[in-house]
Parts: sequence; C-alpha cells; structure tokens
Amino acid sequence: MAIWKQLGLVLCVLAAAVAGWAAWVPAAQPWLAQAGLLEPLQRIGLVAAASGEAPAGGGNLGGGNQGGGNQGGGNQGGGNQGGGGATVVVAAAPQVLALNDVISAIGSARGARSVVLQAEVAGQVTGLFVAPGDLVKAGQPVAELDSEAAGIALDRAALILRDAEATSTRIARLQARGATTDLQVQEADLALKTAELQHREAEFELSRHRIEAPIAGWIGLLGVEIGDRVTDGAEITRIEDRSSLIVDFRVPERIVSRLKMGDPVRAAPLADPGLVLAGRITALDNRVDATSRTLQVQAAIENAEDALRAGMAFSITLEFGGPSHPAVDPLAIQWGSAGSFVWVVREGRALSLPVRIVQRNAASVLIETDLIAGDLVVTEGVQALRPGAEVTVAPGDGAALPTDAAPRARPA
Repeated sequence: MAIWKQLGLVLCVLAAAVAGWAAWVPAAQPWLAQAGLLEPLQRIGLVAAASGEAPAGGGNLGGGNQGGGNQGGGNQGGGNQGGGGATVVVAAAPQVLALNDVISAIGSARGARSVVLQAEVAGQVTGLFVAPGDLVKAGQPVAELDSEAAGIALDRAALILRDAEATSTRIARLQARGATTDLQVQEADLALKTAELQHREAEFELSRHRIEAPIAGWIGLLGVEIGDRVTDGAEITRIEDRSSLIVDFRVPERIVSRLKMGDPVRAAPLADPGLVLAGRITALDNRVDATSRTLQVQAAIENAEDALRAGMAFSITLEFGGPSHPAVDPLAIQWGSAGSFVWVVREGRALSLPVRIVQRNAASVLIETDLIAGDLVVTEGVQALRPGAEVTVAPGDGAALPTDAAPRARPA
C-alpha cells in the first residue's frame, strides 16, 4: 500500500506542476493541447478555459456560441473575438534586413605627426621663444643655447677662409705669368677647400645651439627654463600635429580578409561617448600577432576643431554588411520546450514556426525560418492562438509582403 500511496502522491505533484505551468505560462497551453492534456485539465478545473474556447460539453465554438451564449461581442485577453469565432490578433509582415557584423575595439590616439625636441649639444639655455600650447610653423625658433664659443669658432674659420681665398687668387695671377709651380697651385687649392670645409663645420656647430621646430604643430610642456644647463640629448619639449589623429587598435583575425584601406570607421572618445566621429582606415599591419590572434590597424580621424588630444582612448566601431534575413518585432518571439518560435498568419490560419535567432537589435530580431510570401508574424494575441485556428488580423496592422520581396527562408 505504501508504494501506491507514494505513486499517487507523485502523480498529484506532477498534475499540480503541469497545471501551474499551464496557468502561469500561457505559451505552454499550445504544447499541452498538442499532447492531449489541455482538455482533461480544463475538464477537472485545474486549468481555466481560455476565452474563445468552449468548455467540455459546452456549445458550438465554430458558430460563435459558447454554452448557449453568444461570444461575438466580448473581449478576449485584450483582443476582440470575431463574430465567426476567429481570434483577432495584431500581426505584420516581417522586414528584410541585412545582417550587420559589428566589430568594436579600443584604441589609443596620437597626432598625425609628433616629434620630441632635444638639445643637440650641451650648454646653457639663453632663450625660449614659445610657450606651452603655442601653434608653431616648421622652421620657427623654439629655444637657444649659449653659442658664444661656437660664434668665435665661426669667426676664426671665416678669417682662415678669407686668407685662403686671397692666397689662391695671388697664386692664380702668378701662374698666369709663369712665376709659380704646379705644386704651389695645388697647395693653394687644398688650403682653400680645407678652409671652406672648416667654415661650413663652424656654421653647423653654431646652428646646433639654435633649436627650431622641424614640423608645424602645437607646443607641449617645456622641460627647461632660461638659465638651465642642459646636456646633449636633453628633452626641450614635444611638438604634436593634431590637426588629425591616428588611432591604433586591434581587430580579430576572422575579419582580416574583409578589411581594406579607406574603409570607414566610427570613433568615439571614452571620455565623451556621445561624440561620434567619422574616420578611415589608413594602415594595416602585414602580419597577425601569433599570441593574441589580432591584427593591428590604424585609422585617421579629423580634429579640425582641436577638441581632442593625443593619448586619448577611443572606442572604434566597424560594420560589415552580411546576408539578408527576415526581421520581426522582439514581441513576436515565443519560447517553448523545443526552443524559440513565432506565430504566423497564413491563409487566415494560425501556424507555429520554429525559428533560429540570427541577431538581436534594439528594435528587431533577425531570424531564420520557413516563411513564405504573404505570411504575417503575430506580435499581440499569441496567448489565444492554437495551430490551425482561424485568425483575423486587426485592421491597419501591416500587410503581407509582395511575392518578389519574400523573406529569406531557412536553408533545409
């Protein structure tokens, strides 16, 4: 007897669980109806009969009478029941949208050109001609080091050069009269060329004490002050051309074959996500990193208003178009024990179609399923639908697609 009691208890628990599932999960009732369990549960009162369905022993549902009463003018779960027993639903034809493959990455920006100014010789800073934030042109003086010794060396080289030139002129006149030897002529020419080289070297040494901007751009913070004594290679400042910025980022190797120079990108600074800027790919690395399986990419973005700075972090977005799929309202997606499905109105009858979700967007869901031209996907009123039930679509809630615009069906 104990075994029979336990078996009865288990059956009661299962019946309560099924009844609770049917009562609290409306999408479960179609599955119970297919299994032949819904009607027995409604007969014994464990599951309430949905409006629009005749209880056991009731009247004729096909004619619109239920238990002798007329249901043609009543409301059913927020939707109106048609006079001929058809369930009124809200449905619309699915759109056909392209699958978007969106790649997001984080990158760091730098100026289109950037140089660090360093002292080429040791000396004392005697002049600073710019301030942080100044916009300079190429060749504009930035700083100057003590150049007195270099100036003296240049003057000495100039004296030697003038003397060598005078000697060369005198030897040339003597040679014209035949009063000099070829050896004297050669020695004079050698002395003149040596003096010229020494003069050029002195000029070069003097120029190294004057630090000029090699490119146009904005001056950064100054690392020295007037009176400081600096060594060879000491950093003076940085010049950054940020009229446009170069953002370095990495993308997964699976999209490498789809990238090409000039592809558009969207860039948004992490400090101001609402500021979305257009950019273009300007460089692609020639190999994929074997450790991270990513490819380094560079993109240029305009900075005409000088609102951005080098070193800022950017969110980079690339979009690649894919094949087209039918897109439905997210409310149309239903879930059952076999997975996701949608209710479709086909030739005035309800049809449940299993779907595979391809992509979820903010306003639509791209799916793969066996849709045909003329199908309408139900978004409201799904609780009262049964496979093969007569359905009426509420006026103004979408129309079927034309035959030449049929949604892409799921491959067999």
